[in-house]
Amino acid sequence: MDVVIVEDAAAVAERAAARIAARIQRTPGLVLGLATGSSPLGTYEALAARVRNGELDCSGVSGFALDEYAGIDYGHPESYHAVIRRTVTEPLGLDPARVHVPDGNAADLAEAGADYERMIAEAGGIDVQVLGIGANGHIGFNEPVSSFGSRTRQKTLSPKTREDNARFFDRLEDVPLQSITQGIGTILDAGELLMVAQGAAKADAVAAMIEGPLASRCPASALQLHRNATVIIDRAAAGKLQLIDYYEQVERHRAAPIPVG
Repeated sequence: MDVVIVEDAAAVAERAAARIAARIQRTPGLVLGLATGSSPLGTYEALAARVRNGELDCSGVSGFALDEYAGIDYGHPESYHAVIRRTVTEPLGLDPARVHVPDGNAADLAEAGADYERMIAEAGGIDVQVLGIGANGHIGFNEPVSSFGSRTRQKTLSPKTREDNARFFDRLEDVPLQSITQGIGTILDAGELLMVAQGAAKADAVAAMIEGPLASRCPASALQLHRNATVIIDRAAAGKLQLIDYYEQVERHRAAPIPVG
């Protein structure tokens, strides 16, 4: 896992956006996995600034959202259909027909999950999956003790996740109890994983993900299994890491030539 520590949330967003923009410029038809929640919003805004300035063309990019609440009206401003449209599709100039969100209103969520898996496969798989991390270590809506081999499926939200997400709703009771989410196995199939995290509230989860044991108690620890995972965090989110000096040494010498002789 490549751990990049920067000064603040703005630097996280800029570093992550630069990485994604470089991939899009090399591969205009990139398939981008889209996290929701607050963590990636700065990254999307930094990408949108590049689009507005004429530095980046995202018109050929396809998108697959990680998750959606079950049973929420897609017209609700906090449905992830609405969030992705508002924060990604429109600002980045993506073709709405090429941006997909799991169907949380399907009569059969198991079938909807299988359909979503097929759509990802038919698109050639996800090239770069953007991820955030929950305070309890969840990725997507894969709550603690989720299987590392899981695929897109229905998942019950934990009390902690519902409490954290209540700030987006009028009251806690309005936060849905169920969701449909890409599984951890689905996430691990992506060619590249790009995790962003900011703030001291994420420090325990970040430490468990990077330095803790590989354990379903922290679903994000599954990133330890991936061949190409990058974690970009600010100093507050890095506050509980024990090997921070090593990560910073790696960053200082990232572009340094290897001495010969």
